[in-house]
Amino acid sequence: MTDAFELAGRSYRSRLIVGTGKYRDFAETKRAVETSGAEIVTVAVRRVNIMEGGKENLLDYLDPKRFTILPNTAGCYTAEEAIRTARLAREAGVGTLVKLEVIGDQKTLFPDVPETLRAAEVLVREGFAVLPYINDDPIAAKRLEDLGCAAVMPLAAPIGSGLGIRNPYNIRIILEQSRVPVIVDAGVGTASDAAVAMELGCDAVLMNTAIAGAKDPVLMAEAMRLGVEAGRKAFLAGRIARKLYATASSPLAGLIE
Repeated sequence: MTDAFELAGRSYRSRLIVGTGKYRDFAETKRAVETSGAEIVTVAVRRVNIMEGGKENLLDYLDPKRFTILPNTAGCYTAEEAIRTARLAREAGVGTLVKLEVIGDQKTLFPDVPETLRAAEVLVREGFAVLPYINDDPIAAKRLEDLGCAAVMPLAAPIGSGLGIRNPYNIRIILEQSRVPVIVDAGVGTASDAAVAMELGCDAVLMNTAIAGAKDPVLMAEAMRLGVEAGRKAFLAGRIARKLYATASSPLAGLIE
């Protein structure tokens, strides 16, 4: 893609952000990430080793000089847990860009919005570039933007569900009001879901299970790359208006009698 994606002061060519969980091993993770074309890779700090020496480390497979490593606070259920996890990643030298997840309950994995707001306020104040995972809630998105978050990340559907975008209308409202990047996060199932997110005008899309859980993760990574690219180009091209009745594709003037 030629139009750059700007996030937290950096420019990226790829608008696909990928996770690193649920793969068979780090070698498969590497193949899928490279095939996806992603330049930003998110890592669950509490679940995937990127900090401990003497153990197999994901960063031995994904060079931080080539990829932006985006630590996330997956598995945190309180603001305090999320803040502590973000601080640990920063102290380990991963950086200050962080995907903020504060989960409300184990069954739905929906975000706890009040705790997310509380954590975001602290982390922004401490100099983090915060990317919060939230419901497709325009009010929550606006409040997080006003707190100083670097982007907002509304879900398409529950994490790992593969249901695709369930509420495009709320996503459109979030897009209309936001002055920061809008990144669809969670619920994408296949390449057409990624394309829909981009056709709506989202700046990027983040996914993990849709690739890692596919029968062929590497092939799905390629499909997702193409889906994101196609959706972005369709958005830039400008789709035709929806009409109830047909419109002839050939001109009516000059018909042969």
